[in-house]
Amino acid sequence: MKHHQIEFDEKKILLHTETTDEELSQYDSGTKVPILKDGDLEVWDSLAILEYVSEQYCESSGWPREASARAVARSISAEMHSSFANLRSELPMNCRKQFNRINLSIEAAEEVTRVKEVWRICRTQFGRSGEWLFGEYSIADAMFAPIALRFNGYSIPLEGIEKNYVQSVLDQPCIIEWIAEAKAEKEIIESQEM
Repeated sequence: MKHHQIEFDEKKILLHTETTDEELSQYDSGTKVPILKDGDLEVWDSLAILEYVSEQYCESSGWPREASARAVARSISAEMHSSFANLRSELPMNCRKQFNRINLSIEAAEEVTRVKEVWRICRTQFGRSGEWLFGEYSIADAMFAPIALRFNGYSIPLEGIEKNYVQSVLDQPCIIEWIAEAKAEKEIIESQEM
């Protein structure tokens, strides 16, 4: 939404606290986040939110226009949504710190390799017209932004296409703002600290 300069109000709910479940119980998401409220409508789940925003506020431009690119974009977004559990577990989201010499399990290392492969395929086959996975910014880029931030924060070795792609994510004004806001937060989720 920030990438497309869509105005919205953010409500911050601290996770893993004594009041988290109570604060989230007022929504229909079963205490899952994120949640988008648009009038009386509640949409939860990151992919559903992105598709709703695309349809309602971006003239359905969230997916690539060309059918084969759109199919691949949906495939990799679904893969991002349902996969990479080891990578997520071993590289918890943390925009505030820079880590070096992370020893990944074989499974997490294989997932890192898969993400890099996905990025190379997309940029090579569909992304030559711009800096994003499919040339123009898409839902797929929003889905992979947290992984790009993890790769940067945990000093995952990158080269060529994947290094350039992560740099595009890091140079995005809304990502720069997100990182600055994360660094200003006082709350810490101990389970997410290395």
